Amino acid sequence: MDNQRNLILAVVLCGILFLGYDAATTYFYPAPPETEQGDRPTTPAQQRAANVTENPGVAAEVERQEKVDLDEALASGNRVRIDAPRVEGSINLVGARVDDIELKDHRATVDKDSGPVQLFAPAGTPIQYFAQFGFVGEGTELPDAKTVWTASSDVLSADNPVDLRWDNGEGQRFRIRLSIDDNYMITAEQTVANAGNAPVVVSPFATITRTSLTSSKSTWISHSGPIGAFDGSVDYGIDYDDLAEDQAISGAANPAWLGFTDVYWLGALVPQPGAALDTGFRSLGDNLFRTDLIYDPAVLRPGRQITRSSRLFAGAKESHVLDQYEDAGIEKFGLAIDWGWFRWFEKPILWLLRQIFSVVGNFGVAIILLTCIVRGLMFPIAQKGFASMASMKAIQPDMKKLQEKYKDDKVKQQQEMQKLFKERGVNPVAGCLPMVLQIPVFFALYKVLVLAIEMRHQPFILWIRDLSAPDPAHVLNLFGLLPYEVPGFLALGPLALLLGFTMWLTFRLNPSAMDPVQQQVFSIMPWVLMFVMAPFAAGLLLYWNTSNLLTLAQQKYLYSKHPQLKASAEKEKAEKARAQPESTT
Repeated sequence: MDNQRNLILAVVLCGILFLGYDAATTYFYPAPPETEQGDRPTTPAQQRAANVTENPGVAAEVERQEKVDLDEALASGNRVRIDAPRVEGSINLVGARVDDIELKDHRATVDKDSGPVQLFAPAGTPIQYFAQFGFVGEGTELPDAKTVWTASSDVLSADNPVDLRWDNGEGQRFRIRLSIDDNYMITAEQTVANAGNAPVVVSPFATITRTSLTSSKSTWISHSGPIGAFDGSVDYGIDYDDLAEDQAISGAANPAWLGFTDVYWLGALVPQPGAALDTGFRSLGDNLFRTDLIYDPAVLRPGRQITRSSRLFAGAKESHVLDQYEDAGIEKFGLAIDWGWFRWFEKPILWLLRQIFSVVGNFGVAIILLTCIVRGLMFPIAQKGFASMASMKAIQPDMKKLQEKYKDDKVKQQQEMQKLFKERGVNPVAGCLPMVLQIPVFFALYKVLVLAIEMRHQPFILWIRDLSAPDPAHVLNLFGLLPYEVPGFLALGPLALLLGFTMWLTFRLNPSAMDPVQQQVFSIMPWVLMFVMAPFAAGLLLYWNTSNLLTLAQQKYLYSKHPQLKASAEKEKAEKARAQPESTT
């Protein structure tokens, strides 16, 4: 009766896990709501309110703008076109905003004709994600968000910088020289020259403003939201909810860069090395957020000028590109990707994955081969663990005798056990250690597949056109033949079914000596996990399936090399089965 009650309880708990998983993930990681959203753009030069860094030059208030269509916003005049090797778009001369960035090498959707990813977009559009460069200060008229700058050229390209100029008519001349490299970095040299008759106080600044409604989800494995490198370390601890609650968060000392990150994309400001400045993050309300980079005020006497050089990264989080910028002097820039604790394993794995893909040309095949290589490298460790388990099984009878003989003297029992281990050359923890050593490697492989932008929009075979998205084939609506959408936790595709089956085979192959209730639970768990993992990316399911199949092959081989393990487990299982009727009578 107790066993039946325990079994029913186990089934109920599995059912709760199965039914509650989708609701829980929706609650903790809600999808961005599809609501109309107006823009509240930053206008630092128009106001002198205190801000997160307590610099009086950056405004705390924002103006409201009506929502506008992206094409309509970009069709307006006063724009300088951007045409770089990997970036295209335009610069808005009104307010000196970089508010139109498209990534040439990354499609918006899996469709071939979908067009490039629109990373930055003007204020008031649904995406509204943009950078602004300007000046604040005292003693003279300064450019603001409505200032129309004059451009020296119609096109910004890798070999053609553009100067934005504005003269306030009072003796102060302002210039922003913009240049762009072959990847995703724009450099802005902000200069103000005082040709007037009196000193003025000026602070160059740069900001990035964005809506959180189009951001990716921040999860335990991948940070999304405000990010920055301060005092030699990268802070992943702040998300949009934290910032909305606190309203303003000051940046720590020695900022190397700061901005906003998604799983695959990054917008970040890089200050001039060694310059005195203040930084921080701010909530502007209505799901709009801003990061500030404000140089300390400089007093310009007549005939003097100052220049501050900042950089804007607006692009894809490609590991090798970020590392190149880090090697060029941007501290910890490679850690804009949230590698976590095991990045020393993850980066070599990602490098190997890219190399395999360059040879085979199919990312799914590359995942399969990479999994095989990693499991092959880990095989000697697994084999050593099995050998240790076999040695422990061989001395089990002697251990039981010692336990029975010294059952009333635990100290003596432990001493005799240690003596037995030493005589037989057995290390009781040697069987666990190999398993522990494998955990970081396999977790690193899993995380690489979550973070690698290389997997985005990569096809595998037949119906799988995007390995970074869930399996699109749903068994429960007959692969789209039935006219209804399948809920997330029921969206079982062929890869999820195969995953459940291979996990079930793995549990069956392992001759467990568990009691019947535990065996029933473990017989249910593969199918529960099948539903839990169904919404994961197809590339991850492909990895898990490959890993399960290799585990099956590995276990069969190792059991053939150590038959005493299987025989011992089967013997214990039979003894428990014989003892079971006696315990229930």
